[in-house]
Amino acid sequence: QVQLVESGGGLVQPGGSLRLSCAASGSIVSINAMGWYRQAPGKQRELVAAITSGGSTNYADSVKGRFTISRDNAKNTVYLQMNSLKPEDTAVYYCNAGLVATMSGVYRYLEVWGQGTLVTVSS
Repeated sequence: QVQLVESGGGLVQPGGSLRLSCAASGSIVSINAMGWYRQAPGKQRELVAAITSGGSTNYADSVKGRFTISRDNAKNTVYLQMNSLKPEDTAVYYCNAGLVATMSGVYRYLEVWGQGTLVTVSS
């Protein structure tokens, strides 16, 4: 069983910072791209930031210059450092990974989602 477990969400004041973590576990052979998405109430899920296995990154325009995505390949973990948070950043943040895992001795490509972690930016 492959799973992603997120941590680090919470309540923060505008202008504050939070760091999200997402650790992948299970019978993982390799992880390709990893990313963070978010979904605010009444809105569609949107890509926040993504990072390839080689370290190339891309960001939503709304978070450029404020958020930084990074990963530790040895730990199968991706991070999202969020600075200068705004009320409009309030959402459930989901981790996503495209990876290869062994299932019953067979290599399979999977797209896996975490359970989500709530980030609330409010005074």
